[in-house]
Amino acid sequence: MTRVLSTLLSHYRRHPSQLIMLLLGLWVASALWSGIQAINATARDSYARADALFDTQLDQLERRDGMPFSRAEYHALHQAGLPVSPMLEGEVVTQDGTRLTLIGIDPLTLSNDNALAQANISASLSDFLTPPWQTRVAPDALEALGITRENASAATPTLADGKTLPPLVLAPALPPDTLIMDIAAAARLLESGDQLTRIVAAPGALTEAPPGLTLTRATTLASPGQLTESFHLNLTALGLLAWVVGLFIVQAALGLALEQRLGMLRTLRVLGVSGRSLVLALSLELLLLGLIGALAGIASGVWLARLLLPDVAATLGSLYGAGIGQELNLPWHYWVGGLAVSLGGLLLAGSGVLWRAARLNMLELGQMQAWRSGYRRQLSLMSIGGAFAMGVALALYVWLRFQPPGDGLVTGFTLVAALLLASALWLPPFLALLLKALTYLARRRPLIHWALADMQLQLPRLSLAMMALLIALATNLGVGSMVGGFRLTFLDWLDQRLVAPLYLNAPAEQYADIDAWLADRPEVFERLLTRRSDATLQAATTPEGSRSIGTPIELYGITPGESLTPHWPLLATQQDRSSAWVAFSDGAIFINEQLATAENLSPGDRLTLNAPGANETLTIAAIYPDYGNPSGQVLMASPQLAARFDAPPSSIGLVLSDDANVDALRTALLERFDLGSDALSDQREIKRIATEIFERTFTITRALNALTLAVAALALLASLLTQARSRRQQLAPLWALGVPRAQLAQLNLAQLSGAALATGLLAIPLGIAITWGLVAIINVAAFGWRLPLYLFPGEMAVTLATAVGVALLAAALPTLRFWRASPRALLAEEANQ
Repeated sequence: MTRVLSTLLSHYRRHPSQLIMLLLGLWVASALWSGIQAINATARDSYARADALFDTQLDQLERRDGMPFSRAEYHALHQAGLPVSPMLEGEVVTQDGTRLTLIGIDPLTLSNDNALAQANISASLSDFLTPPWQTRVAPDALEALGITRENASAATPTLADGKTLPPLVLAPALPPDTLIMDIAAAARLLESGDQLTRIVAAPGALTEAPPGLTLTRATTLASPGQLTESFHLNLTALGLLAWVVGLFIVQAALGLALEQRLGMLRTLRVLGVSGRSLVLALSLELLLLGLIGALAGIASGVWLARLLLPDVAATLGSLYGAGIGQELNLPWHYWVGGLAVSLGGLLLAGSGVLWRAARLNMLELGQMQAWRSGYRRQLSLMSIGGAFAMGVALALYVWLRFQPPGDGLVTGFTLVAALLLASALWLPPFLALLLKALTYLARRRPLIHWALADMQLQLPRLSLAMMALLIALATNLGVGSMVGGFRLTFLDWLDQRLVAPLYLNAPAEQYADIDAWLADRPEVFERLLTRRSDATLQAATTPEGSRSIGTPIELYGITPGESLTPHWPLLATQQDRSSAWVAFSDGAIFINEQLATAENLSPGDRLTLNAPGANETLTIAAIYPDYGNPSGQVLMASPQLAARFDAPPSSIGLVLSDDANVDALRTALLERFDLGSDALSDQREIKRIATEIFERTFTITRALNALTLAVAALALLASLLTQARSRRQQLAPLWALGVPRAQLAQLNLAQLSGAALATGLLAIPLGIAITWGLVAIINVAAFGWRLPLYLFPGEMAVTLATAVGVALLAAALPTLRFWRASPRALLAEEANQ
């Protein structure tokens, strides 16, 4: 067996380019897949730590006037025998600009089963409670603090404002970017005086709220892992796509290597090597090469993950508010899984080669056309397989139409995968039929007729590369159209929401005085007061009947003035748009698309809302889009929200007259009410920041799309390089007959660019179908809202240009070799025919 394996491997000494392409395909496939899995593993580890904070919620006491608590009020409650605990929250900024969440607790009064109290139970409680105190910190935050893990225990890092943190104690159970310390130390750092952020109690510890306070019961919030499911599934799908495209390179290299070794295989069989032993030796060869490529790919995948992790962290933070660490944390099964996936992919790519090698007739082993003899049957099988995959896609679509709104995330991805598979399987039969028809039309033009017939001869080897190119182009077009459509929708939505040039955020108790003062300012055309409150959706009444729900939602109040109502988008109304706004001003509600999708609600349905001190049943007048919000939201007119639910104001939008002096108004407002400079926000600045967050959000998607397209180009290049010698043998007779080399080179480039152009034309409708699946199925199932379907002719033109460009780039090197070949070499090729 050792000698047989050594003989098989000797082929790569004579053809090193095939070995390079084989290892390259394994390397890129394994690297992209392993890198994405490393990112997902790190993110999910962060979610697991954050889930402890989500799962151990606390009952919360609030003042009815919305003012913060003082320490004296807390002590009065504690002395009255109530099992309450104070909590202080805020943000601190490190010297490199990173914002960390600081939570101050009192571990003596906080329930022992709470995650905050258990963040590091091995540490000394006395050291935590007494000066110089301790800072419990997750290892992920050490880099932001400029500290290494080795000297963390002795470090006292300095913040951007010059203040020093208490000595650090590592607490691996904490989520990233979170610091926990005694409430006294937190008050010193945050300069909060005697104010407390909130007073909490263990769930169920209080039967009712003390006089003058409201009690908000603990609710189980959606964890970051749930909110980001679609994002990680999308990453996994892109990684799997790159893995499949990389395997096309492997398949092409293996097919040609085995075809060129047919004579060697015949000799080994004649010398007594059994067919089973030969297949076993080929399998051992695959395993050996697979280990080399997989290990290199996993190492490169870790490097890629470290490179992309900051952008992924920014994406998850801006879209979902989910913090993940910047340090890779990979469990043991990641390494085993990466190796298994890589080797499994190699065996999958090589299984067809092994099967054909085992079934080939001994007398056919020496025929170089043995691989092509069954290609016509393969085209028939591809057509049948494509029809089956398309049937699966249609069946999944019909099934999804009968599912509850918001379900079917995995099914949606499966539908898109079935579309890709069907299109890829139909591509070679389509190209074969196209070439056959063109060959018939060009029968009176000998050179063109030969070129088309030659392409039919090349199609068995080029089909896999063209399939990879089709998938890569369609995916790039689909994802690019989705991202472009989301960008346009997002910016339009910002323009509709941010109709006022200035937005004021001030303490709740000052809004009444500020609003009265603004009413007398001539430069202020309209004041758009907003309010916020939390509530529970207790029940819904629809034409089908009433049902209990019990879902936490957000109440948001707006002022339906003449500046806002013309711009606010509505997806569905009970009657018409004007009637909806009239009903809204009279006390009806609007709900966002997320809530409507999740609970299957429509205009005209009635909702029962419960908030501290209020219980109301209100009619839905309209449904509005709320892009990017993962939660359900109920919209009310601000006066109605204040009257019914006693919701405090949260901001005021200032619509100014055309001749208003913005700087003078800003200065007068800030000085009159002693507000900070950050209390007044410019709409343009808000839009700029939001746009920057959006652009960072899709960096990872664009990077993976570019890498996938690069892998497809490599697959095409591998196919051309591996058959470069046989191509020269086919071109040499034409040169010997007097066809100029320049014309032959142009003909070769035209052949490949024409095939790539046909592939690109097929990629356009496939890309549109993928875009539809992403915005109409996957996005709705993941987030509860649907994006408009935008088509970009420019993107389609770029797709066609990319297809032709990739083909020309891949064909350039073999064509250059033919161009630079000496006449003696070409005559030698011709003599070998």
